[in-house]
Amino acid sequence: MQRRGLLIILSSPSGAGKSTLAKRLMAWDPTLRFSVSATTRAPRPGEVDGRDYYFRSRAEFEAMVAAGEMLEHAEVFGNFYGSPKAPVEAAMAEGRDTLFDIDWQGGQQIRNSVLGKDVVSIFVLPPSIAELERRLRTRAQDSDAVIAGRMAKSEAEISHWAEYDYVLINDDLDRAEADLRTILAAERMRRDRQPGLSDFVRGLNREFENR
Repeated sequence: MQRRGLLIILSSPSGAGKSTLAKRLMAWDPTLRFSVSATTRAPRPGEVDGRDYYFRSRAEFEAMVAAGEMLEHAEVFGNFYGSPKAPVEAAMAEGRDTLFDIDWQGGQQIRNSVLGKDVVSIFVLPPSIAELERRLRTRAQDSDAVIAGRMAKSEAEISHWAEYDYVLINDDLDRAEADLRTILAAERMRRDRQPGLSDFVRGLNREFENR
C-alpha cells in the first residue's frame, strides 16, 4: 500500500546531537532521503558541494528564494540556509521519507507550509547546558567567539521545544537513537498515512458478503 513520504524534522541547539542522530538514522534506514540544504557560508574542510550542502553565493540564494524554489530558509549567524523544494516533493511522490537537519525557524516554516500535514517534528535537548558547551568545545570546529555566540543563542532555540511533536533528551546517544527509530516506525504505521487501507478493508468486507 503506497503512502506519501514523510518530512522528518530534527532540530536542536548546536551541540545537542541532532546531526549525529541524523547520520545514525540514515545508516539504520538507507531508504531515507537526507535533505541537502543550500547555504551561503563557505565550505569547511572536507565538505563537498552537493553532498554536504549546496554552496551558493548570496545573490544565487536570494534568486532561489524569489523564484519560490525554497521550502524554507533562514539567516543563521550571518549566513543563509534553506531547503530546496523540488527534491523533497519528488521524494514524497515516490513514498520516500525525507530527513531535515534544520533549526526551529526552518521547522516552523515547513510545518506552516502546504506540506505541513506530512511533517513529523522532533526536538533534541541536551542533558544540561554545561554538557552542551562541552560538546561544542570537544568537536573543535569553532573559535571561542563562535562558541560563545552559539551558547547565547541556545536559550532562545530551546524555548521552542513545545512546538514539536516529540522531544528527546540526548543524555545517552544509543537510547536517543532507539527512541528516534521507534517514533519513525510508529508514524509510518498511522492509519491516515496508509491510503490503501480503505480499499483493503472493503475487500475484507466483500469476503464476508461472499461467505
